[in-house]
Amino acid sequence: QAQLVESGGGSVQAGGSMTLSCAASGFVFGNWVLGWWRQAPGKERELVAAISSTGGTTHYGGSVEGRTTISRDNVGHTVGLKMNDLRSEDTATYYCAACRWWHEKNDKENYAYWGQGVQVTVSS
Repeated sequence: QAQLVESGGGSVQAGGSMTLSCAASGFVFGNWVLGWWRQAPGKERELVAAISSTGGTTHYGGSVEGRTTISRDNVGHTVGLKMNDLRSEDTATYYCAACRWWHEKNDKENYAYWGQGVQVTVSS
């Protein structure tokens, strides 16, 4: 069955950087859009970044644009997220997810597969 497994995260100082990775299996990775979502306590789940099936197109949420990079490896079946200049408001559980079509990337309901999530805590 399809599986997404995140790694990385943990506690990070404000102003620092973090790198998350997600390993996929059980589906045709190269046919799917991959996204990183996050959810803070008491808040809606929000899209951090998405990358097209070929990796040629990316999209970033407004609060992270300019300090975040999403990437993917269609040979190794992984997707990564690097975020710089971390702020306290970046504290959340981060999820890797897959949806079938680029035009559906902004709605979490369109994502068929989700990882279990990884906690990122930014401290000042």
